[in-house]
Amino acid sequence: MAESTGRPVVVRVESLSFESANVGETEEFLSSAYTPMRIGGPVEDARVRISRRAAGPVAMDRLDFGYTMAYDAGDLGRVCLISMHGGTLADLTGGREEVFGPDETFLVAPPDRPYRGEVRAARYTIALFDTALLEAVAPTGPGTGPPRLTGNRPVDGAANRRLAATIAYVRDHVLDDPAACASELLVGTAARHLAAAALDALPNTTRDTVRPADSTDATPGTVHRAVAFIEANADRDIGLGQIAAAAYVTPRALQYAFRRHLDTTPLAFLRRVRLDAAHRELLAADPRATTVTAIAMRWGFAHPGRFAAHYRDAYRTAPGATLHLSA
Repeated sequence: MAESTGRPVVVRVESLSFESANVGETEEFLSSAYTPMRIGGPVEDARVRISRRAAGPVAMDRLDFGYTMAYDAGDLGRVCLISMHGGTLADLTGGREEVFGPDETFLVAPPDRPYRGEVRAARYTIALFDTALLEAVAPTGPGTGPPRLTGNRPVDGAANRRLAATIAYVRDHVLDDPAACASELLVGTAARHLAAAALDALPNTTRDTVRPADSTDATPGTVHRAVAFIEANADRDIGLGQIAAAAYVTPRALQYAFRRHLDTTPLAFLRRVRLDAAHRELLAADPRATTVTAIAMRWGFAHPGRFAAHYRDAYRTAPGATLHLSA
């Protein structure tokens, strides 16, 4: 199993807030924060509040508009997901009108295309991340091309709820937590989790993509190479793509191999290796010098409640009880 190397890491963290009742100021801010944008239409109450928290390749913005704002924007160059909390947002790209309301989560536009629409007195969260993350988590291989999102709405209601929950988790338990933002492991894992949730929820070119070689590559040797890599690098920011590359197979072949021979997934196995490492650290730690939360974060678990649930499932006790065994 992996031991923590303690090597220093630096995660770029950005935090900003904006509040104004001036349309010109708002247009300038939105153009700077997202993409060149023009605000149109009559505005009676121009009050707006925007806050951003970003770390590494992912950013979360909270926006609250008290009025209807028409916009005409250039391409974002990043994946942009919107999770609605109140009011409505209308996509008017291409002359059509598609309206999104509370509890809906969607892709605002393909990363390489301009878009236009209206924010209608709405409160919502914007999740932005680099398109390279889609490639890092996509179950594809050589010759299949980079993954591309092909639809705005999730494939069904359950997918919509999963995507909204993932956005809320990354926003509230990673980016809103300065300690979590300081961890390269936590930020990287959360960013890939968000990208994987987007591929799981939205129509895209990787759905039902199967290469004939994937099933034949799903051998015990593939699992052995992957397990060795995971155990040696569990303290690092690794994901499905890196594990597959270390095993010399495609991500989908790796998933087949783990399901066939271990009845689990590569990322679930990685989580268990990290859980085991946290367990050993809890057993050895001085409860006067550290906390369960600090140890959990060190091994990539940003949400204390979820860490405790995983821990109880594995060890039939609470992590706090383990920590105080050595007291």
